[in-house]
Amino acid sequence: MTTVIEVDHLTKRYGSTLALDDVTLTFEADTIYGLLGRNGAGKTTLMSIITAQNFPTSGGVRVFGQQPYENAGVLRRVCFVRESQRYPDDATPQHAFTIARLFFPNWDDELAGQLVEEFRLPVDRRIKKLSRGQLSAVGVILGLASRAEITFFDEPYLGLDAVARQVFYDRLLEDYSEHPRTIVLSSHLIDEVSSLIERVVLLEAGQVLLDEPTEELRDRAATIVGDAETVERFVAGREVISRERLGRVLGATVYGALSTADRAELRELGLDVSPVSLQQLVVRTTQAAEKGALR
Repeated sequence: MTTVIEVDHLTKRYGSTLALDDVTLTFEADTIYGLLGRNGAGKTTLMSIITAQNFPTSGGVRVFGQQPYENAGVLRRVCFVRESQRYPDDATPQHAFTIARLFFPNWDDELAGQLVEEFRLPVDRRIKKLSRGQLSAVGVILGLASRAEITFFDEPYLGLDAVARQVFYDRLLEDYSEHPRTIVLSSHLIDEVSSLIERVVLLEAGQVLLDEPTEELRDRAATIVGDAETVERFVAGREVISRERLGRVLGATVYGALSTADRAELRELGLDVSPVSLQQLVVRTTQAAEKGALR
């Protein structure tokens, strides 16, 4: 695959706060990434630096093999939809779409119009008068209709109801299938977006905890449920990232793929195996890292 973003030993400090700590990553072409992590993990800072809206303290970033800063040729190929996007006081959604049409060479007016109808967006109302959900819809439309080769969505769902969020997810997948590009989706609604993302990048305290294909990650952990003593014997020596006990029943989530022999042993012991959702895995991996339990 073709690498479109290279992040090389990137560090960012805000005074005494370390927002990014020696981050090294690559992002490939035509892939949907989930950029996950708690508030303050460094997600928005990373996206801001990649899109030349912020500067690193040390380390560097290359986009399409070039420095993105003051590089119009690169930035016209990148769209960053951020939760705190600001617009001129008198701007309307139509103004924003007109400017986007001039800036992004792959802008699609027909798609933008369809999305306006689906989100029921009043395009002639001043943006500062829009509801939180309508403001999010403006960003979603900009991000999808731009068809930029790299698109970042930073918490795009804020204020959108369940129906509108599903519209976003459906249209993203539909358009991505016809016009593949690199999409980086930052979201706290992990289970909602888990079917979209092909690779997970998990940040915690400015460092990379995970950078793996989603399907491989799903097989990386499992919850063993059954008699507490029997479960403890089975998980002894394994990496346990959480334990939940109810009376004599224990559910232990182990980090590491189970082999065929492991599963045969579990059947013999009468223990059940439950899959771990992506959200559970992210939460428990983060918690274990905080405790220093994850090697």
